[in-house]
Amino acid sequence: MSTNKRRIAINVGAGYVPGINAVVTGAAIAASKLGWEMVGIRDGFDGLLHPDRYSDGGLVSLSPLLIENLDPSAGGVLGQAARIDPFHVRQVNEDNMVEEVDMSDALIERLKAENIDALISVVGGQGLSILYKLQRKGLNTVCIPRSVDNDIASTMVSFGFNTALSFTIDMLDRARQGARSARKIAVVEVQGAHTGWLALQAGIAACADAVLIPEIPCDLKLLAGKLAETLSPTRTFGLVVVAEGTNFITKTQSQTPVSALKASLSPLATGEASDYVIHRSGQAAETVARELQLLIAEETYPMVIGPWVRGGTPTAVDRQLGMAYGAGAVQALNAGKEGVMVAFVPPDIRFVPLAEAINKVRTVPADSEFLKIAQSLGIFVGNKEAAL
Repeated sequence: MSTNKRRIAINVGAGYVPGINAVVTGAAIAASKLGWEMVGIRDGFDGLLHPDRYSDGGLVSLSPLLIENLDPSAGGVLGQAARIDPFHVRQVNEDNMVEEVDMSDALIERLKAENIDALISVVGGQGLSILYKLQRKGLNTVCIPRSVDNDIASTMVSFGFNTALSFTIDMLDRARQGARSARKIAVVEVQGAHTGWLALQAGIAACADAVLIPEIPCDLKLLAGKLAETLSPTRTFGLVVVAEGTNFITKTQSQTPVSALKASLSPLATGEASDYVIHRSGQAAETVARELQLLIAEETYPMVIGPWVRGGTPTAVDRQLGMAYGAGAVQALNAGKEGVMVAFVPPDIRFVPLAEAINKVRTVPADSEFLKIAQSLGIFVGNKEAAL
C-alpha cells in the first residue's frame, strides 16, 4: 500500500479550533516529500457531497505553493461543516419537509471517482465513530484527534487543548483580578461536558479556591463552608472554576418545578427539562453562584468562558503538535495502516485502532497527579473526601 498511495485527501470535522492550518500543513508537506498529491475537502464532507455549492468543485489542491503561504494562525483553509455525519444528511424532500438520508455510499463513490486513495480526518469523539463506520464500509482512513476538552481516549493530548487551556488560564487570571477589586466571589464556567481536564489544569494555574469537575459530584454546602473559611476582612474575594458538566449532590434551594408543557417539548431531556436542555452553557455557573450567595451571604457573579476558547491564535505547543499530527497521519498511510487514530503518548506518536478510541471518554482518574496537586494547594475539588 505504501507505493500506490498517490492521491490522498484531508478534511476537518465540525467545530472550529485555532491552528487547524498547522495540521493541514504538516500532512501536505509530508505527503509531498513522498511524491503524493494531496487535496482538501471543503466543510467536512460537504465539498464531496455537494460540489455544486463551491466554485472550485468542493476540493482544494494543497499544492506546495499554497502550503508555503498558508498562515497557521489564520482561519482554517478548508472550513468545517456544522455536521460531518454522511449517514444522516439533512435535506428537503419533494414534500418540502426536512429529512435525514444515508449518503455514506455516495460519499465513498465520490472519493473513488476523484481517485482519492485515502482520507485523513481531523475530528472529535463523534467524528471518530463516524469514520470508524466508514472504514468498515471500505474507506481507507486515518484520524487526528481534536478536542478542546482533551476528552478523547487513547491519546494524552488532543489537538486544540493546549490553546484552549492557555486562553482559559488568561481569562481566569482576569476574573480573579476582577473579583479582588470588586470584593466578590467569581464563579467561572469553562468547557468540559464530560471531563474536567480543562477546569482542573486551568484552575491550578490560576490559584482557584475551588475546581468543580464532572468526575467528582459537588456538595455545594461543603463548597460554601470551604469558601467561608478562606474569606476574611483581609481576603474578601474568591475564585471558583466549574466545568459545564459538573453534577451537584444537593438539590438547589431555588430549584423550581418545570411545567409539563416545557418537558413535553423536550423529549430528549432525561430528568433535567429546563431552559438549559438545548443550551447548557451557563447552567453550572448560575447554579453555583446562586447557591453560594444563599449559603454564605456573599456577593457572587457568574461568568461563562464556554466556546470563546475556540477562537484566537494557536499556542506554540498546538502549532508544533498540529504539524506532528499531520505528518504522523501520512506516516501511518505510508506504513500501510488504515482505520487508525494518530495518538500522542509522550514522547511518542503512535497509531491506535479506531475501535480502541471510540465510545470512550478520557476522564480525570481518581488518582490523577493533577488532583493531588490541587489538593496539596488547598483547592476544594468537590467533596470532603476528595479535598483531603
